Amino acid sequence: MKKRSSALSFVFIIMAALMGSCNGDKKVSANEDRKVPAHVNFTEHVAPILYDNCTVCHRPNGGAHFAFITYQDAKQYAGSMAFVTKERMMPPWPADPHYTEFKGQRVLTQYEIDVLALWAKEGAPEGPKDKMPALPHYPSSLAGAPDMTIAVAPFFMKAYASDKFLLVKVPYELPADTFASLVEFVPGRNNVVHHVNGDMVKYVFEKKKIVFEGDRSISMVEDTAGIVKAFQKMGLPNDDGSYPVLQKSVVNYLPGAIGQIYPAGIGGYILPRKGAFLLNDIHYGFNGKNDITDTSYINIFFTKVPPNRPVQEFQLGTLGAAKVEPDMIILPNTVKNVSSHLKIAQDISVLTINPHMHLLGKSFKAYALKPNGDTIRLISIPRWDFNWQYFYTFKKMVKIPAGSTIVAEGVYDNTKDNLNNPFSPPQVVTDQNGSMKATDEMFQFIVTYLPYKEGDEQLSLE
Repeated sequence: MKKRSSALSFVFIIMAALMGSCNGDKKVSANEDRKVPAHVNFTEHVAPILYDNCTVCHRPNGGAHFAFITYQDAKQYAGSMAFVTKERMMPPWPADPHYTEFKGQRVLTQYEIDVLALWAKEGAPEGPKDKMPALPHYPSSLAGAPDMTIAVAPFFMKAYASDKFLLVKVPYELPADTFASLVEFVPGRNNVVHHVNGDMVKYVFEKKKIVFEGDRSISMVEDTAGIVKAFQKMGLPNDDGSYPVLQKSVVNYLPGAIGQIYPAGIGGYILPRKGAFLLNDIHYGFNGKNDITDTSYINIFFTKVPPNRPVQEFQLGTLGAAKVEPDMIILPNTVKNVSSHLKIAQDISVLTINPHMHLLGKSFKAYALKPNGDTIRLISIPRWDFNWQYFYTFKKMVKIPAGSTIVAEGVYDNTKDNLNNPFSPPQVVTDQNGSMKATDEMFQFIVTYLPYKEGDEQLSLE
């Protein structure tokens, strides 16, 4: 994924001007006082752990491929659960919780890990049936219960199809102008959506009679040279041929990401009565053995509070405000360190951060150096996982004073020892001037922030 001032977006803005413009938070505790019982069972000890941490995904219609909601479900995976939790591969939370803690982080305590290990060791006993806890209620979105859902145009992919990049329109019409705290992209269950960068087309009601006319999707590869024609085929212009306002970066997605809802008045959007979400690139990755049809959709969460403090963002690295040093040319059979540095001109309050790398990523770290030399920790991911790239939101806003330098550091492994390496034998890999292909590389650190106000660092984001 990349946040970018793409040619597509640039053309849209220029033409407009010319024509009239999941889970509960866990406290990290290495020395937790709770003592593991001599014997454990599913109903009394294991089910509460799974319901608190795992079944948000491991349930029917959840994001995972299998469920843990019943004893019979969980028993067959007892050994696997013990292993992946001991290795802290699951629940998936790549960020080091001892470096920085975030809202909603998914981190098991040592007590919970030891309970799962003992349960597997003892043969996964069931326990008293009357001690079985009630299954939690899970909304259709990890961000909560949406107020409105809009289907994205279904997309068919043949088996073994390679990367596809589409421009997709998702039109809507409301009874009146309103406010939204979050617009969330939810991928279809086939797991072929690699990323989405999405904007919002904002029509003046009288200038657009029918927002649903035109093509819903167009191949970016085939139509990039004629982007104006692509816009026209999709019915994006107003009825008089002028272009509406385009609001950038309204709906984005990466694997594992959950939409962020901030306290009332912070962030959010003004949704016009007539509009469309313009997924100005949706990337479908490699498809496996079977033909599939992706059925992704968009959730909208309404609010009565106007966005009094709209969030802003910048990024370091590939296509960002600060370059990657040294260059992003990763030679075969090498491990390469890169970094990016950006000096902050004003006091800012950081809400959410998003590190981004591709398959050669090995580790990621970011921090801010204050003018007096002190360090503000932002994030450390010692073992990069391409499959889980969260938008990490702090528990409270983090103030970074003017004159500070934000530093992002990355390590790439282009050797045969990297099991995620897409090439065997390893080949030269670059960022290809911002290529979105997973087999190319990126190094980005995206920061969502507000201009600082007194007291921001005391305001809870949970």
